Amino acid sequence: MPLPTSTYRLQLRGDAFTLTDAANVVDYLHDLGVSHLYLSPILTATDGSTHGYDVTDTATVSAALGGREALKQLRSRASERGMGLIVDIVPNHVGVDDPRQNAWWWDVLLHGRESEYATYFDIDFGADNGVDGKIAIPVLGSASDVGELTIDRSEDAPLLAFYEHRFPIAEGTDGDDAQVVHDRQAYRLVGWSDGLIGYRRFFSVNGLAGIRQEDLDVFTDSHRQVASWVEDDLIDGLRVDHPDGLADPAGYLTELRGLLGPDRWLVIEKILADGEPLDESLPVDGTTGYDALAAVGGVFVDPEGVHALTALSQVRSGIAFDSESLHETELDLKTGVARGDLSPEVRRLARAIVRESATTVELESIIDAIVAVVAAVPVYRTDYAPLAGVLPTVIAAIVEEQPELGGGVGALATALVTGTESPVRFDQVCGAVTAKGVEDCLFYRANRLVSLQEVGGDPSRFGCSTAYFHLTNADRARRWPAAMTTLSTHDTKRGEDVRARIGVLSQAPELWARSIADWEELSPSPDGTTGMFLWQNLFGVWPVDGVITSTLRERFHAYAEKAIREAALRTTWTAPNDEFESAVHAWLDSVFDGPVAHSMTTLVETLAPHGHSDALGQKLLNLAGPGIPDVYQGTELWEDSLVDPDNRRPVDYSVRRAILAASNTGTPVIETGAAKLAVVRSALHVRRERPESFVGGTYAPIVADGAAAEHLVGFARGPVAGHHDVIALATRLSLGLSDEGWDDTTVTLPDGRWRDRITDAEHTGTVSVAEVFASLPVALLVRDNEGTATQ
Repeated sequence: MPLPTSTYRLQLRGDAFTLTDAANVVDYLHDLGVSHLYLSPILTATDGSTHGYDVTDTATVSAALGGREALKQLRSRASERGMGLIVDIVPNHVGVDDPRQNAWWWDVLLHGRESEYATYFDIDFGADNGVDGKIAIPVLGSASDVGELTIDRSEDAPLLAFYEHRFPIAEGTDGDDAQVVHDRQAYRLVGWSDGLIGYRRFFSVNGLAGIRQEDLDVFTDSHRQVASWVEDDLIDGLRVDHPDGLADPAGYLTELRGLLGPDRWLVIEKILADGEPLDESLPVDGTTGYDALAAVGGVFVDPEGVHALTALSQVRSGIAFDSESLHETELDLKTGVARGDLSPEVRRLARAIVRESATTVELESIIDAIVAVVAAVPVYRTDYAPLAGVLPTVIAAIVEEQPELGGGVGALATALVTGTESPVRFDQVCGAVTAKGVEDCLFYRANRLVSLQEVGGDPSRFGCSTAYFHLTNADRARRWPAAMTTLSTHDTKRGEDVRARIGVLSQAPELWARSIADWEELSPSPDGTTGMFLWQNLFGVWPVDGVITSTLRERFHAYAEKAIREAALRTTWTAPNDEFESAVHAWLDSVFDGPVAHSMTTLVETLAPHGHSDALGQKLLNLAGPGIPDVYQGTELWEDSLVDPDNRRPVDYSVRRAILAASNTGTPVIETGAAKLAVVRSALHVRRERPESFVGGTYAPIVADGAAAEHLVGFARGPVAGHHDVIALATRLSLGLSDEGWDDTTVTLPDGRWRDRITDAEHTGTVSVAEVFASLPVALLVRDNEGTATQ
């Protein structure tokens, strides 16, 4: 079964884009050059779900998306074009926000420990769980809200009701007093802020309950539909969501590989820390590409801008957000998460440690030790083979720096060595604390250069050199040639083109600092840290023509509200500060409508061409680079998406069809997005025509000669060593080329005649870089004469 040469991610929604809608764009995606459609989760999810990650029935394809028959029709339509299907699956958790929609969960609430599905969920039935061994369900405003419960007798069976929430009443426990009925159930409704959670969650989301894939019966039952896809040859591969949340990711992936077979593509959403290797013993083809995103984006960031932007951040927000302050802030935030949102998980882990270490150390001391260790762990989880030395090193440092934690750390270490439950819970807590503390909080506070703040990214690394870029690419080509690579996903904080434009600020830090000073005089932000963060995002999405539509205004207001609540500096999701939030919204309107708008438009007009240059460059390098590239829906044209749900908006394919149809009528125009679509189309077609030059192919840097050599980044690909037949070249740090241009800079091509598949220009031998980039700041060169000797 052939591997994909590329994928195209489609966000399916029952209200906007179904499996039938996906079938209707197959012809367009084939013409674009895509080999495989990559579908967001398609199993039955919570009614009205716009993303599908809250699966409520693992046995059925969502009727809202068209059901299994629509999936089969999509498969047929794709097969007619020689295209395949990849599906995103969610093994870690299921949706339980409305228990009536999840038959497993409903049965567990009805029968408690006696339910046949009680072992499916990671439920805390311990007598010491704070609710006497019952299942704690955090839905009440406070404990006193138990008095607000009622009995709903409008259905076939009576239900326990708390406003819009409904819960089952076990047989023989009904009565007239709702509170008495409640007390007879296998579950206990508790306040959402009481710190009592009766089940493992996805991070801190109460509506997503973790399931126990380590139990083979659970794996088998929850994968029956997936198994049928394989049996009926409906899919060519899977993307696995958040395997780090599972008790045993490696064991799960081994079972999944056995179900999937040896040849179908399998990639995992494994978030790698900076410098962390992916465990090569895992039976997967690679990650979903955040590591590649960081390197491709980083090579377009100017390291010379670090000092000025660090100083600006220090002046405006009081924190430099350099390596030292980022590390300190990360420790503080992870500590706060472990003691706050995830304290139920930490406390449950601590109780397991007490049991499995037979310690006499007090529970609170063990909790202190857990918090210190988890906050200091630099990766999502420590139990992958290449990370064997991480945890001992962290623990040694903590004991040295905080000897008062010695007793608790000792108990933790003992339980991790001799226990069975403690090691599992420890690594599950590690990943959740990192996600909530870093990606969902720190990345909304740090403001030195926000384009660096993506999942799996490290904002303390201010871009990367071409040497670093080439070494990471060469390693991927050698070790993980079939890993997914990407620039945008449904989870990225900003779309790829927004990041590219913001990244240009690294090339113009003084201009940016002057602009901020002027704007803060004209329209001062309510908070220095918030202002620095949002100014960059405003710059990233600001239209070149300066026209602020009502849609953009609404989108940015929604984004700002999410950003300031995630940052949790002056307001939070659980305790919104209406005064501060109103001030932020009023400030944004003053920017959109006041004198800053003209100044912002002027700056965008000046720097947007360089943003376009970087966006084209990173797109080409991603598409032609090692791995299997994914094109996130709609990103074949310019797009200005911010974080979800903004980046999950429906895509207008009629516009894209029209531009693709006109794409062979001369040099594509950068401003309209036609140039980006031309880059995507050309690269995907070349990959489809010459798959052996990419997955499993060779990789070699291309280096320019001359005064502006550092402004070119590129590489050659080929099927075997010494035979390169595809070259990708891009312009980097283009602002520095404004005065002198490429001057005498040249690049020497391997022997033969090379045709630029984007512009149709031909080149041979040593050629001026200015000539190569005469029409566009990128070039995709393909050797025309295959018989010519190579170098």
